[in-house]
Amino acid sequence: MIPRISLFPLTTEISKDGHLVIGGCDTIALANEYGTPLYLFDEHTLRSMCREFKSEFGQRHEEVMVIFASKAFLNRAVANIFKEEGIGLDVVSAGEFSIAKSVDFPADMIYLHGNNKSVDELRMALKNHIARIVIDSFDELKLLAKLAEESGHIPDILLRITPGIDPHTHKHITTGTVGSKFGFPLFDADRAVSQALATASLNLIGLHCHIGSLITETQPYVETIEVMLDFADKMNKKYGFELEELDIGGGFPVRYTVNSPNIKISQFAEAIISRLISKCNALDMPLPSLTIEPGRAMVARSGVALYRVGMTKNISELKHYVSVDGGMADNIRPALYGAEYEAILANKASDEDTEPVTVAGKFCESADILIQEIKLPPVIAGDIIAVPVCGAYCVPMSSNYNASLKPIIVMVKEGKARIIRKREILQDLIRNDLL
Repeated sequence: MIPRISLFPLTTEISKDGHLVIGGCDTIALANEYGTPLYLFDEHTLRSMCREFKSEFGQRHEEVMVIFASKAFLNRAVANIFKEEGIGLDVVSAGEFSIAKSVDFPADMIYLHGNNKSVDELRMALKNHIARIVIDSFDELKLLAKLAEESGHIPDILLRITPGIDPHTHKHITTGTVGSKFGFPLFDADRAVSQALATASLNLIGLHCHIGSLITETQPYVETIEVMLDFADKMNKKYGFELEELDIGGGFPVRYTVNSPNIKISQFAEAIISRLISKCNALDMPLPSLTIEPGRAMVARSGVALYRVGMTKNISELKHYVSVDGGMADNIRPALYGAEYEAILANKASDEDTEPVTVAGKFCESADILIQEIKLPPVIAGDIIAVPVCGAYCVPMSSNYNASLKPIIVMVKEGKARIIRKREILQDLIRNDLL
């Protein structure tokens, strides 16, 4: 059990009575007060990750912008923390932008992404003078040029390039290979730069790329920088394009299991920036500003899911199922692409792990398995199972499958807990229905 503690938020402890404590709050008391499923976020861990990314990259390059990929998890409380920590936001919809705007997030620290931005979303970006619009296609380039001319505002844009780099990760989270739905492949990127530079209503200041998620090696980033800077140099010689900003996206890994590689942010910062500097020197190119877009790596560890055990079922020697009151409706990642998790019995955190079990969700799908096989102390109905590293993608990808209610979210800090999203109630399920 003890190695699993390293996956939980930085403030995690075990109390004298064997309870899991996070942010100074007893998780059993939280589960009893707020009910389960319950997602908790540790404010100290979240702020620490913001500061680590800014520090590790910032000490190696003076001009670095850290942008949080909002799709990983965004609500008003989290957006406000990012604002206070000087972290920008990457949004991909009017909805994500509206959350940012609701806390007066600075528009000049917001980037708009997406492969199919609507007219309304582009007009929103122009009206609010956001920092960057990342162009994904020739259709978008043409549409934004027209809308920008009508608005009278010349936006700063980046072109998203598909560099053709294999990040050696799951196919569902690979985005930088040729054939991806995102960005301009290199064989079309020359024409995109030419058209953007020739468009008076747009200001092309840089290039963007994103090669995938959960990248556990630094080499794909190094190769990406080589490709992107070589391309920028070619565009400079051909069109006079000056690369002011290079945005390399995110994709930094997190540890979901004790056997996952434990790679430090500093290793990525060193590899990325040292190659950026050496390559620019080799090309006799001015050093551009660097933008990174961590999402998962910023919030994953700060989040923990708490479930209450209901039924248990032994199937001879084949399986021992432990069923909980959540599952694929609040965390679809295991069913979607085989994501793996660890867990702790939060009310028996000091007990020895002796019993192999499979943690099953309550939903009507055979694929609704949170953890295929894990050893825990003997489990009975009413026990609380705590699953770490649930801060990214679980909540944003949650659903009302089987007409379930989306879980409550609580932020913990120094022994105090506050609700940052209420649990849905039954009336929410029918609020928009008509007879």
